[in-house]
Amino acid sequence: MKPLATIALLTLSLQAFSQTDHWETVIDQGDQWTYLVPTSQPAADWMSLGFNDASWSVGPSGIGYGDSDDQTVIPSGTISVYMRKVFNISDLAAIEEVVFHMDFDDGYVAYLNGVEISRVLVDGSPPAWDQPSSGLHEATLYNGVAPQGIIIDKNMLSAGNNILAVEVHNANNTSSDLSSIPFLSVGVNVADAGYGPTPWWFTPPLTNLQTHLPIIDISTNGQSIVDDPKIPATIRIIHDPSKPFNQLDDPANVLDWYCGIEFRGESSQSFPKKNYGIEFWDEFGNDIDTTFLNFPSEEDFILHGPYSDKSLINNTLTMFLGRELGHYASRTRFVELVVNGDYKGVYVVMERIKRDNERVDIAKLNPWEVSGDDLTGGYIFRIDKGIANGWESNYSISNGDPNRKIFFQFFDPKPDEIVPQQAAYIENYMDNFENAVAESDYINSQNRHYTDYIDLRSFVDTFILNELAKNIDAWRLSTYFFKDKDSKGGKVTAGPLWDFNLAWGNADYCGGDLTYGWEYYQCDHAGHPFWWDRMLQDTTFTNALKCRWDELRSDKLSDSRLTFVVDSLDADIGDAADRNFQRWPILGSYVWPNPQYYITPTTHDELLGITKFWITERTFWMDANMPGDAKHCEIYENFDFWKDIVTGNPNPRDQSLLMYPNPAEEQITIYHEARLLQIELIDPSGRIIHQFQPSATSYTFSVHDLEKGVYFARVKTGVGWFVRKIVIE
Repeated sequence: MKPLATIALLTLSLQAFSQTDHWETVIDQGDQWTYLVPTSQPAADWMSLGFNDASWSVGPSGIGYGDSDDQTVIPSGTISVYMRKVFNISDLAAIEEVVFHMDFDDGYVAYLNGVEISRVLVDGSPPAWDQPSSGLHEATLYNGVAPQGIIIDKNMLSAGNNILAVEVHNANNTSSDLSSIPFLSVGVNVADAGYGPTPWWFTPPLTNLQTHLPIIDISTNGQSIVDDPKIPATIRIIHDPSKPFNQLDDPANVLDWYCGIEFRGESSQSFPKKNYGIEFWDEFGNDIDTTFLNFPSEEDFILHGPYSDKSLINNTLTMFLGRELGHYASRTRFVELVVNGDYKGVYVVMERIKRDNERVDIAKLNPWEVSGDDLTGGYIFRIDKGIANGWESNYSISNGDPNRKIFFQFFDPKPDEIVPQQAAYIENYMDNFENAVAESDYINSQNRHYTDYIDLRSFVDTFILNELAKNIDAWRLSTYFFKDKDSKGGKVTAGPLWDFNLAWGNADYCGGDLTYGWEYYQCDHAGHPFWWDRMLQDTTFTNALKCRWDELRSDKLSDSRLTFVVDSLDADIGDAADRNFQRWPILGSYVWPNPQYYITPTTHDELLGITKFWITERTFWMDANMPGDAKHCEIYENFDFWKDIVTGNPNPRDQSLLMYPNPAEEQITIYHEARLLQIELIDPSGRIIHQFQPSATSYTFSVHDLEKGVYFARVKTGVGWFVRKIVIE
């Protein structure tokens, strides 16, 4: 990778003092260009003002294969096109700022007066005329999305004639499209500089910013950001808690370093406000761990830009609640983001899901760990879009469609790093779990109950939070699981939580806007794992669910607590919300998939007020409809306690408690040296079905009349209470 230390840094501080009156566009869509569809390498000086292009063709932009964004049609299969536009600057002193935009498919290099100013997905200096782009990039304007802006040093312009030259390269000669629409706009300090109006989508770059939030300022040095790969950039983070506000032209007192940046997301990529993935690099482009804004040291972070989520808080609210409930969920921080001088609004810094001591804290699974305890843990996998890089469930989705099955994707180790033994292990583990869930008694052929395979508390809490938020992506998209080694607990844990942008009432389909009904069933046609439905028919799960819900409603998920959290997040954002919606004026309008009550509010405060009302209505419905009985909740409330129950592993403090035979068919004996005072036999629903008071060190009782399955013995001895799992065969 090109050493980042050699990249000229674009400083924005001087722009804070610019005297721009307004913006005008010098080169616009539809302007005449000279262009060449080459059959050999053009002359080395083709991009200079003095080059003679009299033999080149002439036509208006866009130039491409002839779809809706092209006015000049070139032959399909063209691998590259070279474009030149001479323009005149009559009053150089009138120009304060310069911005270049490029709408393109698939890669380009742009030059101003013979000097390269921007490059995306094209290698080589110079690139060969028949060289394909190094990746794919779709034009955006035809979808109503503004192209990225690149700030240009105004000193690159000359009085009189100037030349903008662009070479556009397609990914291959069988591609269905090639697009090329360059723009050049200037900020002027006079009433009328004589150029044209700016396009409808144009937004002036930010020249100053004052905010109580941290500022993240990223410069890509003329390169456009793409979906993949990350491009080199510099990142400045400004935040001084001792001052009333931070300013863009303040020194970077938190971080002033290098990074790679790319677009990220699926459906959100169609929004003009993009999500970004960033990775901290050293000056040579190598990954480095970095700490900032109180985040634990790591290299990978997400810059989440809420757009259709006009509350701006959905993901932050969910992650906070996930941590409140005792699970790892991405830490978050509200910031205001500037990219290449373009103010992007309120963003949320989020930790990317990753195996790490401070994130998903499980053992690293190395390629050579293929047997014994080594093989049993270090896995992160997920359910998401796509049916590659993983394995397919043996069971149909929840609605019973035999042609649709859930697909599990490898996440860590990555698909190209996981070895066959490891892939086979985790697939077999989940097969055994699903086999148990599918049985009428929830016990598979290996005589193991489904709770032997999962961390019950995490599954209960995941159900509660997904349903509380009416997350329409729940169960089937952005749904993660992880498993540590057997020696460290070894069960599959549901989580971490991820992607709640279309939650908390923000969806007009799958019942996402309704405060009543279970989202799992209201979006059943989308295809969910069948096992949530099966567990909701099992008293082991539903009683744990009811116990946990009642506990949380008295504290962490009470209406007053939820309202307090929303208000606190709103206060954290403060007046930055106003700037965000000035930049993205979407309040009072529809953005997919907003429900009606998300469309109506014209202020951020009004929308949050409606959101809080929605939450209280949702909790009211869940209070009345949560399944299960809150009995013997001590079995479920303490996570470590429950883990001991379902694994049958003795606690170090009661090694002398013996229970045999187990599994049992006719009778079972319980022994403890400190005398057995009381024995309660509990069925999976939490109901006490037998009670004994032996007052002896040993007691034997019949289990002949019990149905096969899993039961629990709660035993009081002279040193305390203990719980053990019993399997009746």
